[in-house]
Amino acid sequence: MNEFRITYAVVAVAVFLITVAAEHFLIPILRSHKLGQKILDIGPRWHKSKEGTPIMGGIGFILATMLVMAAFFILSAVRGTSADYIPLSLTLALAVGHGGIGFVDDYCKLVKKQNEGLTRMQKLVLQLVITSAYVCVMVYTGNMPKGLPIPFTDLSIGGVAWYILAVILITGVINGANFTDGIDGLASSVTCVGGVFFSVVAFLLLDTGLSMVGAVLIGATLGFLIYNFHPARVFMGDTGSLFLGALVIGAAFQAGAPWAGLSVCAVFIIELLSSTLQILYFKLTHGKRLFKMAPIHHHFEQCGWSENTVVLVFTLAEALFCILAYFLI
Repeated sequence: MNEFRITYAVVAVAVFLITVAAEHFLIPILRSHKLGQKILDIGPRWHKSKEGTPIMGGIGFILATMLVMAAFFILSAVRGTSADYIPLSLTLALAVGHGGIGFVDDYCKLVKKQNEGLTRMQKLVLQLVITSAYVCVMVYTGNMPKGLPIPFTDLSIGGVAWYILAVILITGVINGANFTDGIDGLASSVTCVGGVFFSVVAFLLLDTGLSMVGAVLIGATLGFLIYNFHPARVFMGDTGSLFLGALVIGAAFQAGAPWAGLSVCAVFIIELLSSTLQILYFKLTHGKRLFKMAPIHHHFEQCGWSENTVVLVFTLAEALFCILAYFLI
């Protein structure tokens, strides 16, 4: 148990410190290359002051994660325990793969000097390919949940239908994390709470693999928040948000608790649904809006909430969803 705690603490602190150091050196580099955010005219007018703030800050905590986890896997190989961490390695691969998609998207935005990167279809196809590969390997290695039980019944969704549904759910959640990254500190704060949840569950189950994900999430988000809390000095970009979203939902599948994962990712899902509903309502009503602005965090900004208030309320909501998730494991 002591070794379990020490390993967890070392990983969390190491990811935190490396993230802080990486961002310190990364931000000036991004500024020197003029890799700054472009703000669309259709976005909140008060966000215009953020234009030029460096993006792709997610590179910092992705680098920290890869360095620390590489050391962890090398130590595991020396000890002969590598086989115990196959689900962890797959979760990290899912996250790094989506971080790579985000990097390409961010890079395209900057090269084109506009707020558009990959097309929606290009991004979706790449995400589906990586997520499908993740689910297939999880199934092949025997680490995929057997099915999705239907609440209040003895039934469950299994077989091929479950695997297809899993791909859709994972991809949706990851995109929801991307939508959540629209206010200084929002995505980082919400994700940090998710990291705390998985850390608590890992300690209760003595699951070292799951504890590593929790440690990485907490270390990465806290390290990044030093630079991302309002007023942000750097944005994580799609590079970071897709990485974090994949890490959170991947942790849920790694733990064999998809329903709990959906609860932990409820804020991401609500953000995604608010944008989807806004578009559908706009088209069906020929120009009317369901929310003042979408995603929904912008709606609350339009209602007069400050960015810090939105972050605080959404983070508290995430904590409540995590409490609910505890009873869904």
